[in-house]
Amino acid sequence: YQRCTGRRWLQAFGVPVIPLDRIAEHVQCRTCRTRYRLEVLALPTIAAMQAALPAGSLAAATTMLRAGDSDSAQARTRAIEMVRAAGLSGYDDTALSADLAAADGCGLDISEPLGTLAVQLTMPAPEWFLADAIRVGLGDGPLSAEVRSAARMIAAHMGMTAAQAHGVIAMTE
Repeated sequence: YQRCTGRRWLQAFGVPVIPLDRIAEHVQCRTCRTRYRLEVLALPTIAAMQAALPAGSLAAATTMLRAGDSDSAQARTRAIEMVRAAGLSGYDDTALSADLAAADGCGLDISEPLGTLAVQLTMPAPEWFLADAIRVGLGDGPLSAEVRSAARMIAAHMGMTAAQAHGVIAMTE
């Protein structure tokens, strides 16, 4: 793309003669010559969008496992299925164990991957995403207070209200 600035001109007989002032900036595609507002530069690229779902799913799954029983076979299977469905087809139990160990060692920051994902999802996708994460937590039995708290934290990072989170938790149980 090319960054451009629009200008006003003093015209004589329809011919621009003297530049007056700058009016607006925009970007122009060098291939098709289409012009866009500068705000398009803040939108995620295709590569960023493709990376957001697996990263967000991994953050949510490990958060739910850490809040509950991370050794539960059913919960681990659900977490692996969630991450695989998000696009990491080769994800397995060994990778999950490594991710859980890394999260335990340095304290996992889920705000960045979930925030990036939340920007790209439209309703009701954040609710479906949260329901998948809650199913991971349900793998080891009924939701404990810690797992509920983790689900509410995921919902908050996804931009959901407390009422929405409560509704999704109740419906998923």
